[in-house]
Amino acid sequence: MNSAADFTSQDSATRISVGDAITPEGLGASSTPAPEETARYALLLGDDCLILAQRLGHWISRAPELEEDIALGNIALDLLGHARFLLTYAGSAWGKSEDDLAYFRSEEEFRSCRLVEQENGDFAQTIARQLLFSFYTHELYQRLIHSADSTLSAIADKALKEVDYHQDHAAQWLLRLGGGTEESSRRMQNGLEAVWPYLEELFADVEPTAELSKNDIAVLPSSLRENVLTRLTAIIEQAGLRVPDAKGALGADRSGRFSEHRGFILAEMQVLARQHPGATW
Repeated sequence: MNSAADFTSQDSATRISVGDAITPEGLGASSTPAPEETARYALLLGDDCLILAQRLGHWISRAPELEEDIALGNIALDLLGHARFLLTYAGSAWGKSEDDLAYFRSEEEFRSCRLVEQENGDFAQTIARQLLFSFYTHELYQRLIHSADSTLSAIADKALKEVDYHQDHAAQWLLRLGGGTEESSRRMQNGLEAVWPYLEELFADVEPTAELSKNDIAVLPSSLRENVLTRLTAIIEQAGLRVPDAKGALGADRSGRFSEHRGFILAEMQVLARQHPGATW
């Protein structure tokens, strides 16, 4: 459980993002192609990061202050770096590149969770979404570094260092908005209420995750639930806000069911690659 002292602030304007500095080629893990079930797991995790990176990119030039343009842009680049690692590893099972998987799959073929597909809303809603996702991924990567798969372990080790900042950034804004004015507190509470129904989907034990966890390759999602909820509850209450009493959104099964937003996200993200396939610059 974290106190306010655990969430030390960091100057986002001077922070150098690692996400755009490291590449899949420099990962240093095994170059052996991923087994197909492991590839499907890596694809699921990579899709979450890719879609959220695309969502966060919309804040650049629109954030409430210049430092937040930089901070959210850095976080988006970090997530894009995580997606590159995971999609490159997933693609090794099928002879596909990260670009093939990012730009030339249909919306039905993506496995991103609905939390990351939700609209940005106002700044408070984006922070609420970041809070939930970063606390979840921090717990996930802490466990995944012990994976029996050396490449997944290496990816988690790289990603965890950056997710430390992601959750700190979200927690600091939660405390600032929750403990600010009546209006900022109201908006932050509304943001939590808007995204909370999509949290439970992250803890669904779907295949291939459940089977892979038996061999210590993947992390069983349901095993993350207690720690994530305990930590979220602590920081939300510390901010003077209420943990939403909302049921999970229908269909929270991680089977590929997607929100109405995914198609619009992919249309924007994929249009250039599809109009000029094979183009380089």
